[in-house]
Amino acid sequence: MKVAVGELGPVREPQMFVQHEQMLRMFLRPGFLEVGFRRSEMARLTYDAGEMLLCHRDVERWIRTDQRYILSLAISDQALRAACDDVSGDTELCGVAQLVDPRVGALIAAVNAERIAGFPSGRLFLDSVEQALALALVDSYAVRPRSRRKYRGGLGPARLRTIKEFVRTKMEDELTLVEMAQSVALSPAHFSRMFRKSTGETPHEFVLRQKVERAKTMLREDQIRVLDVAVACGFKTQQHFSRVFRRICGASPREYRGEFQVVPPVVG
Repeated sequence: MKVAVGELGPVREPQMFVQHEQMLRMFLRPGFLEVGFRRSEMARLTYDAGEMLLCHRDVERWIRTDQRYILSLAISDQALRAACDDVSGDTELCGVAQLVDPRVGALIAAVNAERIAGFPSGRLFLDSVEQALALALVDSYAVRPRSRRKYRGGLGPARLRTIKEFVRTKMEDELTLVEMAQSVALSPAHFSRMFRKSTGETPHEFVLRQKVERAKTMLREDQIRVLDVAVACGFKTQQHFSRVFRRICGASPREYRGEFQVVPPVVG
């Protein structure tokens, strides 16, 4: 999933615009968008901050906008095909000029918060959000909705062991949803659904928890710096590590370490 701000505008004078990817856009500030197939017949739409539009691809339109603060998310064909459990052919989405969908809005807002923070959660977080977006869009906005295959149960014990070992050995690397799914020979969409059924967690939540469990073990060794623990557990910054650690454990890394420090006995 490609994430950009300012890719669409501002466009002071009407310009011909062709978009080659299926795109979700969210206005980050109030503004307007004028669009039409002819320059002389452009409709004007106004948007408040947080309002969205879903855009067709490969359609020529005239556009004009006063906004550079538009968040654009390109949804890949791979993610859309996986959402349909379909290995061939492209899934086309409807164009929706003013999209009102709380589920989609919450996912885009999560991406924007991640962007503002500097993308500390890495590729796996964006992969997971893209897959969730693709599922939501296919369910509600596909031009020709395709029936998705039904699956029962979750991942079997052998596959769960395989994925847990894969995460343990790759924890310091930039894990992706595709890599995790490939390690057990499943499509990303199928893997995500089955993994959550089996564990009660998303793949991203599971990886974060595994990183924190490793960090807890390392923090019991007093000579290791907190920064070094963060790096060894695959976090990009110490700040992100501390934030995730506190959310999962209810204490900061230093507070957690303090619980295991040996206090010398008082003599006298």
